[in-house]
Amino acid sequence: MKLSQPRLAAAWLVLAAWIPLHANAGVFDDDEARRAIVAVQGKVEAMSRDLNALSARIDTKSDKSASLDMLNQHEETMQEIAHLLGQIEELKNEVETAQKNQKTLYADLDARIRKLEPQQQIVDGKAAAVMPSEKQSYDAARNLFKSGDYEGAADAFADFVKRYPSSAYAPNAQHWLGNAYYAQSDYKRAIAAQEVVATTYKGSAEAPDALLNIASSYIELKDRKAARKTLQQLIKTFPASSEAQAAKGRLAALK
Repeated sequence: MKLSQPRLAAAWLVLAAWIPLHANAGVFDDDEARRAIVAVQGKVEAMSRDLNALSARIDTKSDKSASLDMLNQHEETMQEIAHLLGQIEELKNEVETAQKNQKTLYADLDARIRKLEPQQQIVDGKAAAVMPSEKQSYDAARNLFKSGDYEGAADAFADFVKRYPSSAYAPNAQHWLGNAYYAQSDYKRAIAAQEVVATTYKGSAEAPDALLNIASSYIELKDRKAARKTLQQLIKTFPASSEAQAAKGRLAALK
């Protein structure tokens, strides 16, 4: 009969290790799994009490056959406890997996929401709310221009101002559209693009340079009269700008 005691002690050690799960069950988000864990733990606790009582009876029984029967019951109980502990482990893993999936879902949802929310950006020295898609489109067009793909840049900037006419980047995009046309020696379209900046976005930081670029395009087209008129308009409208100083030098050269 003494041989069964180590197994009994081992069972109690395993039970003691799992009992804290009952106290922590409330932290699980999966209510169904939590209730299942608590139910299984209840069975384990009840069986442990029965096992304790059975062990006491084994110690007091003198009849050998009865003691053997009790020992068999003891072994069966040990096996059932092991089975139940295995169920607890499976349920615990299910809860942990559900929690990880939930965190992943929330992270993905948060990322999707952020893509739909405007973000603060500094545009021409001013803070502005800009949608992520706006900034991505504008940056992509700028990168095309920087790489020397002026035709691709013109298409990208034209698409941008069409899609985002009220964007904080719209004046810049329109200005760069004119620059892209100028870089392709398409001076008439460059003038048309820069005139939008000078009129629709005349309060933007790009307006003075737009007028200077218009004058440059007229010079390339050999229209000195239109060039002088544009340079004079620039000096009058933006007298304190650096572009106005450049315009004075060009006016002198056109005489």
